[in-house]
Amino acid sequence: MTYYKHHIFFCLNQRNDGKQCCSDSGAEDQFNYMKQKLKSLNLYGVNLSRVNRAGCFNRCQEGPLLVIYPEETWYRYIDNEDIDEIIEHHICNGKKVERLLT
Repeated sequence: MTYYKHHIFFCLNQRNDGKQCCSDSGAEDQFNYMKQKLKSLNLYGVNLSRVNRAGCFNRCQEGPLLVIYPEETWYRYIDNEDIDEIIEHHICNGKKVERLLT
């Protein structure tokens, strides 16, 4: 048995060398949005979902990225609408959002 049905990690790395990173693409805002949205839908907590910060996934050119475990599903997202789609399809209905997979 897993502690969380879905454990979601957002890359929130900030590079100092000027190269592309997820933080430059609004990752922090989307992290906060998803966390609050899951809480408002009562989908956050033990046996449900958890959203965590992560360091660099070393896939910077593909970002911004999040990964959902235990499925090991990688998503590239742009805005709140993408996060809403991930919540609705993946978290609520167990279906991957094909257009956002990376």
